[in-house]
Amino acid sequence: MTFFSAALGTATRNSEGKIIEAWFPQPILNPSAELVAQLKDAGYTQGNQVIELSGADAIKLTSAFEGYELNQKLAGSEQPLVLVVLEADSKPESVAEAYLKLQLISHRLVKPHGLSLEGMFGLLHNIAWTSEGAIDIPDLPKRQLAARLAGRHLSVDSVDKFPKMTDYVVPTGVRIADTARVRLGAYVGEGTTVMHEGFINFNAGTEGVSMIEGRISAGVTIGNGSDLGGGCSTMGTLSGGGNIIISVGENCLLGANAGVGIPLGDRCTVESGLYITAGTKVAVLDDKGEVTEVVKARELASKNDIVFRRNSQTGQVQALTNKSAVELNSELHANN
Repeated sequence: MTFFSAALGTATRNSEGKIIEAWFPQPILNPSAELVAQLKDAGYTQGNQVIELSGADAIKLTSAFEGYELNQKLAGSEQPLVLVVLEADSKPESVAEAYLKLQLISHRLVKPHGLSLEGMFGLLHNIAWTSEGAIDIPDLPKRQLAARLAGRHLSVDSVDKFPKMTDYVVPTGVRIADTARVRLGAYVGEGTTVMHEGFINFNAGTEGVSMIEGRISAGVTIGNGSDLGGGCSTMGTLSGGGNIIISVGENCLLGANAGVGIPLGDRCTVESGLYITAGTKVAVLDDKGEVTEVVKARELASKNDIVFRRNSQTGQVQALTNKSAVELNSELHANN
C-alpha cells in the first residue's frame, strides 16, 4: 500500500494537555513501505494516525528515519514528540494533521490545492503567537504574569489561527521583507521576492521568480515571472463562499492598486487601479482600436496576452492584445 506522508515533530500543548501546534522539521512525502513498517514499532497501526511519544519511545524511531538527519535528531530528544502518519489524503482530523499539511505546502512538497484541507478552520483556534512561542488564549494572562514576575517581557506578535511561515519553514532562494505577512501554508517559489506590503495566505503562493508587493489571497497561485504591484489584490475563494479558483499566469503584471477576480492567462496586464471581477463589462478592441464586442470579464478568463485598461475619457473597461510581455529585472530580484 502507498502511504501519503509521515513526519516526526515537536508539539505545544495548552494547560489542558491538548496539542495547539506542531512543528515538523523534515516531513516525508510518500514514505517507503519499509519506513511505515518500522513506524509500527512506535505504535502506528493503520489509517491516518497521530501518536504522542515519550522520549523513550522516540529513541526507537532513530533507525526508522535513517537518511533523514533532522528527524533522527528529534528521535533522540527527551522532550515529548508527536508522530503523524497519513495513509491517505483525507480531510485533517486533528491539529497535528492540519499543521503537517500546511508544512508540506510551505516545504514545496505539495502545491496549493494539492491537499485536502476541508474542515481545517474548525480544528484550529486562535493562538497568541508570542516571543515565548505559541500560547493558548486562556493560558495567556498567567503566562504574562509569570514573565513579568521573572523580569521578562512576553511580547504578543499576533493572535490568529495561523502562525507566520518562517517560524516553521524558510524555503531556499526567497526574500521576504516582513515575515509576518506570509502565513504558514504559503507556497513561495524559488526566486520570489515578497516586499514589505506583500502578503501570501495559506494554500496559495508563487510558482517561481515573482515580485510580490500586493496580496495573494487564500487559494490563489501566481505564475513564474509575474509582478504584483503595490496594493494590488487577488480575490480568494474563502470570503463569500466563492468556488472559482483564481490564478495569475506567467509574465503577468498587476499594476498598483489593481485587482483580479478572474483567472488570468500568461502575459496579461491589468492597469493600475483597475479591479476586474467576473461580472465586469469589458469592451474587446481589435488591432485598430475598434470595439468588436462587449462581454463579461469571465468570458476572458484564462486567455493569454490581454491588457485590461480603463478608457481615461469614457471610463469604459477595455481589453486589447498585449504586445509586450513583462520582464523582471534579473539583478534586482536575485535572492542568492
